[in-house]
Amino acid sequence: MKKSIALDRLALGVCYYPEHWDQSLWADDYRRMRALGLSIIRVGEFAWSVFEPAEGQFSFELFDRALDLAHRHGLRVVFGTPTATPPAWLTHKYPEVLNVSREGVQYQHGQRRHYNYNAGIYREQCASIVTKLAEHYRDHPAIVGWQIDNEVNCEVNVFYSQADHEAFRDWCRSRYGSLDRLNEAWGAVFWNQTYNDWEQVHLTRPTVSNSPNPHQALDEKRFISDSALSFVKMQADIIRRVAPHHWITTNGLFGHLDSHRMTDVALDFISYDSYPNFATIWPDTHMSSLRDRAWSWNLSVARDISPQFCVMEQQSGPNGWANRMLAPAPKPGQMRLWTYQSIAHGADAVLYFRWRTATMGTEIYWHGINDYHNEPNRRVGEVQRVGAEVNGIGEQVAGSEFQAAVAILKDYENEWDGELDAWLGPLERSSTAAWFTALQRRHIPVDVVFLSATTSLDSLLKYKVLIYSHPAIISDGTAALLAQYTARGGDLILGCRSGLKEPTGRCRMARQPGPLAELCGVSVEDFTLIGSEGPAPRLAWAQGIDAPPTTADMSNDVLTLTSGTAIVLARYSEDYYSGAPALVRNGYGEGTVYYYGAGFNDDVVNVLIDQCGMRSPADGVITLPPDVELCIRRHPATEVSFWFLLNFAASPQHITVRGTHVDILTGKSETGNVTIEPFGVMILSI
Repeated sequence: MKKSIALDRLALGVCYYPEHWDQSLWADDYRRMRALGLSIIRVGEFAWSVFEPAEGQFSFELFDRALDLAHRHGLRVVFGTPTATPPAWLTHKYPEVLNVSREGVQYQHGQRRHYNYNAGIYREQCASIVTKLAEHYRDHPAIVGWQIDNEVNCEVNVFYSQADHEAFRDWCRSRYGSLDRLNEAWGAVFWNQTYNDWEQVHLTRPTVSNSPNPHQALDEKRFISDSALSFVKMQADIIRRVAPHHWITTNGLFGHLDSHRMTDVALDFISYDSYPNFATIWPDTHMSSLRDRAWSWNLSVARDISPQFCVMEQQSGPNGWANRMLAPAPKPGQMRLWTYQSIAHGADAVLYFRWRTATMGTEIYWHGINDYHNEPNRRVGEVQRVGAEVNGIGEQVAGSEFQAAVAILKDYENEWDGELDAWLGPLERSSTAAWFTALQRRHIPVDVVFLSATTSLDSLLKYKVLIYSHPAIISDGTAALLAQYTARGGDLILGCRSGLKEPTGRCRMARQPGPLAELCGVSVEDFTLIGSEGPAPRLAWAQGIDAPPTTADMSNDVLTLTSGTAIVLARYSEDYYSGAPALVRNGYGEGTVYYYGAGFNDDVVNVLIDQCGMRSPADGVITLPPDVELCIRRHPATEVSFWFLLNFAASPQHITVRGTHVDILTGKSETGNVTIEPFGVMILSI
């Protein structure tokens, strides 16, 4: 069973740094927080030197005063373990704790996350400070939970210190048992990479053309994830032993980290840091057309880990570091929109980052609710509006569950392998973006489901359609699970390159789609990369499919039908494989499999949405324009559904409501033609 935050009402809060501000400001800060409707603060995650100014010398006076005062103002506290920023005395005395680049350059003290997880002395020091903090604050009445570290694997997610190389060697020995098995898994006979002594085994190092052994590189990412997980679990185990009445989380979703498994073994639920205006920093990403709405994808990933989760940092201002300005200021209404975007996708607690913009340090341009002047501004006014609303609806919405009949499947193995594999990685990311964007525009709520060895058939059967764009790496067990799902009546959609690789990352000695062949009813006879030689070939749709002309993008599988139940829905109409099947539908048991031999684009996705009979739950209930996102949360106890309508446009959007439904934010009954203000929100009780 997935782990969730358990609250009886929605919580709204803010990140606060009492060590940054004169104590004379604290009481007024806390008073104004409460006046805005905020009830919870996060503290402490960068304050190691405050607690331990010198090795073995501990001081808690500053935070004792800050927490006692917070409690008197009715604020609950999430306490962050300060291990993301080791103090200067530690890195100076024990330089082996510092992280190292692949090229062997040791990072130095001066920013954050400059340590490695595997240096024994660092784990000892971290265990010491976490134990001291847990023992000191275990009974403090303000504290409700702990955040482990901060943004695990953010800033950097590769580690090459001597301690990491040694730990990787031990990890490989444990995983494979013998060098013979390691050599086999890594295909080490190729280019004479065979190892005959464990001392020869390292993490990837600089190579000619910067092209490491791909199977070693995949294991490296598995190892990094396990190292980070072990580091988090070490701290969580201490807190759970010393302060068992507090919950434990960490704020994440960063690279080379299995956040699902980390939550399973170490946390009570996952937290996420949501900065939707980052969409303005990377405008060329695959989901750029969605702008800030694309952050609904990340929130959906968090929801797959914890159906009800915490947003530990919600964007509340423009973003930048001292050497660069990144994202512009939220437009009027966007902070409120983003808050409800988080809540709509399952966040039962949302904390803004940060209370007041720092006047010093790297984040002087990473703005919070309050500006440097500490006087009222429009962002403060917007938070006040949200605070009043959330406190009004909090008991109704908390604990409700996101509703979706469609899921996009992902897994860490392909995600990590796709970083080095520049053919498969971009293909998968582009196709996933096409699917998510089309489903968003057509108001079809969608879940993200990460497959693993523990995924059950029942957890998949609640979906009518599963989309697994390009699972190059697929185990026999996963293939069997998908076959069971389809045989029981589900629809499964797959794309080119499916079933290409074994879990080691080695290519199978079998025709694609490998262990999925019987399920798909096709065999891949030929394939080609679509690149510099010219445009992608056009598709010719089968009779009866009313769809616009489109191309088969990025990579093309040339298919042969192998099942009597397989039907061709589209053929290639150009190039040397003109006339060959490109999109095939195959009946399997009570369900259907669609295999598409290319990268998915908007046109193909929309055809498949229609072929599978995917419909928006809004059909016949509300008419919605494309710029309005629909999310539905249903409470299992009251059986009431909350329809979140989020306007991501800078202009008013007009909807039509059939019947009469109450907007729980205003208490007003809505029917007929209704206008949602720019960046506006409605939550209809249905």
